[in-house]
Amino acid sequence: MRTGSVERNTKETKIKVSVNLDGTGEYSVSTGVGFLDHMLEQLSRHSLIDLTVEAQGDTHIDFHHTTEDTGIAIGEAVNQALGDRKGITRYGSALVPMDETLSRIAIDLSNRPYLIWRVDFSKPKLGDMDTELFKEWFQAFAQAAGATLHVENLYGENNHHIVESCYKGLARSLREAMEIDPRKADAVPSTKGTLGGSL
Repeated sequence: MRTGSVERNTKETKIKVSVNLDGTGEYSVSTGVGFLDHMLEQLSRHSLIDLTVEAQGDTHIDFHHTTEDTGIAIGEAVNQALGDRKGITRYGSALVPMDETLSRIAIDLSNRPYLIWRVDFSKPKLGDMDTELFKEWFQAFAQAAGATLHVENLYGENNHHIVESCYKGLARSLREAMEIDPRKADAVPSTKGTLGGSL
């Protein structure tokens, strides 16, 4: 089993995360931010990553630190679980429809972090959560996980549908990219023999 666990403690947040990449999508998530919990549950369920998240943050100020630091901690746990990334498929992509919305996500578990974010919202908040924080979460996750991640909403009207399709798309593309390729389970998927560093 490919597992990872991270504890992240700062003056702003206290977070514990554990992942099992070879799980069945079981989750226990508590961040103090209801909408973020909902998105992380979707991430677990559709990637089949078993995910446990316990977070306490300065939500009396706003949700920024909790959102960003949760992305960092989950990304670090995934990075830890991937190890040297030997045998992984490496690339994954997904087109995810949700009613009137369609989003496209592509990922390369390259160990070279990069985020392209082409997602616009028509409202500043979803529930109590600022919609600008979703980019912060994806940026933090990509950086900590060592992933090149492209997230694009092709069209949509409902902001809830837009962001949920992005998380589900991340889940599906991540599931594909982290799968072990039975034809090359003994090798890192790079002509360099290692992932990361220069192109």
